[in-house]
Amino acid sequence: MKIEDVRGFTPDQLADGLANLKKEQFNLRFQAATGQMEKSHRVGEIRKDIARIKTVMRQKKAQG
Repeated sequence: MKIEDVRGFTPDQLADGLANLKKEQFNLRFQAATGQMEKSHRVGEIRKDIARIKTVMRQKKAQG
């Protein structure tokens, strides 16, 4: 997910995307704890995507 894509989202889409990423992050953590994780690189990608969404949400909130 690129920052340009995230900036084009509406506030509702941002909130939905954040919720979905948090669910996926939880599932990956659970897989890691049980030793079933296949895509370990995905953990870092999700963390960065969550940060991008939170940054854009904060910027939009500050604008008005």
